[in-house]
Amino acid sequence: MNEIGLLLELKGENPFKSRAYYNAARIIEVLDEDLETLVSEGRLKDVKGIGEALNKKLTELVTTGRLKYYEELKESVPPGLVEMLKIPGLGPKKIKTLYDKLGITTIGELEYACIENRLVSLPGFGEKTQKKILEGIQFIKQFSGHHLYFEAYEEAVKLKEYLKNTGLVIRCEIAGSIRRKKEIVKDIDILATSAQPDRLMDCFVNYQGVKDVVAKGDTKTSVVLNSGINADLRVVKDEEFPYALHHFTGSKEHNTAMRHRAKAMGIKMNEYGLFKGDVLIRCASEEEIFEKLNLCYIPPELRENAGEIEAAERGKIPTLVEEKDLKGIFHVHTTYSDGRNSLPDIVQRARELGYSYIAITDHSKSAFYASGLSEEKLLTQWEEIEALNRKYDDMVILKGIEVDILPDGSLDYSDDVLEKFDLVIASIHSHFKMNREEMTRRVIRAIESKHVHIIGHLTGRLLLSRDGYDIDVYEVIEAAREYGKIIEINSSPYRLDLDWRYIKHAKERGVKFAVCPDAHSIEGLEDVKYGIGIARKGWLEANDVINAYEIHQVLRFLKKT
Repeated sequence: MNEIGLLLELKGENPFKSRAYYNAARIIEVLDEDLETLVSEGRLKDVKGIGEALNKKLTELVTTGRLKYYEELKESVPPGLVEMLKIPGLGPKKIKTLYDKLGITTIGELEYACIENRLVSLPGFGEKTQKKILEGIQFIKQFSGHHLYFEAYEEAVKLKEYLKNTGLVIRCEIAGSIRRKKEIVKDIDILATSAQPDRLMDCFVNYQGVKDVVAKGDTKTSVVLNSGINADLRVVKDEEFPYALHHFTGSKEHNTAMRHRAKAMGIKMNEYGLFKGDVLIRCASEEEIFEKLNLCYIPPELRENAGEIEAAERGKIPTLVEEKDLKGIFHVHTTYSDGRNSLPDIVQRARELGYSYIAITDHSKSAFYASGLSEEKLLTQWEEIEALNRKYDDMVILKGIEVDILPDGSLDYSDDVLEKFDLVIASIHSHFKMNREEMTRRVIRAIESKHVHIIGHLTGRLLLSRDGYDIDVYEVIEAAREYGKIIEINSSPYRLDLDWRYIKHAKERGVKFAVCPDAHSIEGLEDVKYGIGIARKGWLEANDVINAYEIHQVLRFLKKT
């Protein structure tokens, strides 16, 4: 419905027509009842704002999964025009002018037109507008509109601290997909309450990290930060804060399911409160909101409408793992391969962070790109590890390796060498283009090895850079269960692999995990906090994570794998 409204604007249709579709989108988003139910029972037409024409189109879309009107409309508008809407300050009317006057149909053509100074004489444009459009194009080329979690999180934390230090906020929290710890986020959402919202908004737009102010209002202000990340500040009344925090944390799917539940109990739920008729049901916290709906508290990470409401109804929400539960860490690289810090420095930093054990897992010999360890180099490293174990009585250093899984599924050390390690992580670092069957068999063969304990970064994805290789993750999970192997949650903020959507399934199958930093520096040791976020999204408890165990339990478990 939103896109139809945009397409109609791009075609220059009557604005009232576009507005009807925008309104329909909003109505659908906040429906208290299930859309499919309304359609199947013929009651959609009774919803305020849904006329006969919209009812017919929505019914066609819901019942067939397609809408002929939308498909024909989309075909009539060059796709590049819709892409241009991403450029700051460029709306449907200006895009239509560019198309009608200059025949521009893509962002590339628009950039060339700006460079050639062709927009200056167009009605409604001018030199300043042309310059701003060119800057907007450069921005789009630099940022796709999606950002890695850690980049947005770090920016959000700084912004929240800045707002708190103004002395103008009563309550202030990070909301949205950052609070839910999604691996990729679009923007930063901050929710606050204040006795002086106008002054707080002024402080927000004057934050030193702000590059551009997109819109400034009494209750919502949007900016673009120097990092290219959009940030929204919403200011609500203090009594509305718990309801608004739940609403703006999302996800949309979770919120929709919660509204349906509330409606079934005769309660209206939105960002302003819970209402029985016109009477507000007062809640001082999110916990109280869930309590009023006969649910136990659902942590933000689980709010994806993936069974969390049903679990909360039964009192079966897990006690999610926390970073403080980790007793030790695996998957750490040193200067013996491609790490930036020496083995003693890495061990010392791990001690400072409070860990009681660490597995040093430099790359194996096939990883020539990462100075993988020859058998001779291994002996030198083991001697240093043994010396450090004699030196420290509060830290156990395990002799580990990240061994390459070769294309045929074999490993690149002999059995005689592999059996001398305390811990072996097997990972794929090459030949990513194998077909699904070959890749799956390759990893399962490594799982079948009696020397492998952990499967590292299972899908090989690099967020916003490279999709994972084609592999049947569910089949690999079954193999890990059968052979008692551990699956890594790689905490590198560029990987966050395994995907949390698979983790819940693996947990249900009884598979154990290791939350590993994949650290290549002393700073990288602290990346486990990002892996913990993904573990929590996957419903994991401390008992599901092997490095939340004491060292004697770990060693016993490793002997069994």
